[in-house]
Amino acid sequence: MLIRDVGTTPVFTAGDRTHLRELLHPKNEPACTNRCSIAHAFLRPGEASLPHRLKTSAETYYIVTGRGEMHIEGEIAGVRAGQVVFIPPGAVQWIENTGEGDLVILAVVDPAWRGEDEEVFSR
Repeated sequence: MLIRDVGTTPVFTAGDRTHLRELLHPKNEPACTNRCSIAHAFLRPGEASLPHRLKTSAETYYIVTGRGEMHIEGEIAGVRAGQVVFIPPGAVQWIENTGEGDLVILAVVDPAWRGEDEEVFSR
């Protein structure tokens, strides 16, 4: 059995400038047979991630709290708590916090996130 408290998992800033806690990654958990990795991500008010893409993995964002603006391949849509966003493999995407509080996201990457699969761009 694997149970992890989000609050005790270290936070780091990813290459796309999103603050992350890696909750589950099969490479770090010998008993985990999932194909996906799961991260708890957040952006503070006014922050935005850098445009980036995963070449071969799809991402699914579940917006836990807050609101923002999602950019995927030139399309823009407002997002808020309780919504899910699918980001296909190879799609250039970024998200901006447009709310007054933190924008908190549960990010599921399938197959699991790999550094060599991610490409980060400047704005």
